Amino acid sequence: METVKTMRDKYAENTRQALLDTGRRLFVERDYAKLSAEELVRAAGLTRGALYHHFDGKRGLFEAVFDELESQAAQRIRAATAAGSDPLEQAERGIEEFLDVCTDPDYRKIVLINGPIALGWQRWRELDRQHLGGLVVDAARTLLADELIKPYPAELLASALYGALTELSLTLTEVEGGRPQAADLMRDLLGGLTAR
Repeated sequence: METVKTMRDKYAENTRQALLDTGRRLFVERDYAKLSAEELVRAAGLTRGALYHHFDGKRGLFEAVFDELESQAAQRIRAATAAGSDPLEQAERGIEEFLDVCTDPDYRKIVLINGPIALGWQRWRELDRQHLGGLVVDAARTLLADELIKPYPAELLASALYGALTELSLTLTEVEGGRPQAADLMRDLLGGLTAR
């Protein structure tokens, strides 16, 4: 049976979305630490009560925006890997797409620059692993199962690849135009692991 949304439900959804949209825009334009909760709600045309009701404050809103961006990144990477003809090509396509995601201005500013500051290093890693870590683990297991790479324990292999990609993503925030070289480097690292 289809439930009919009440006007109150629709208003709540619209309020939440207005906060998410405003938060995303302002978290890209400004440094997290220099942006106040008051500025966020003023820009959204809402009250502090709305912010605290939906997100428990500025940090909660930031985490929701961060989570949304990470979810979109994971979807993009999954779509890219699905286009590969074999597990090695799928891994390469996934790496390429991840590096493309890292050059997106919103992702770069919110996830890579402001994320560790706003969320703290531990929470940032936890959320990043929730969205992207599983993709790396799955790729490592597939490559190992198909004997396309040297037989290392899956957890160690996934950790090495995830660590390299994480550090590269953070470095790309500081190195202008480094994306092509980062892709070449990851291709060489992956090539060094191949069993062919």
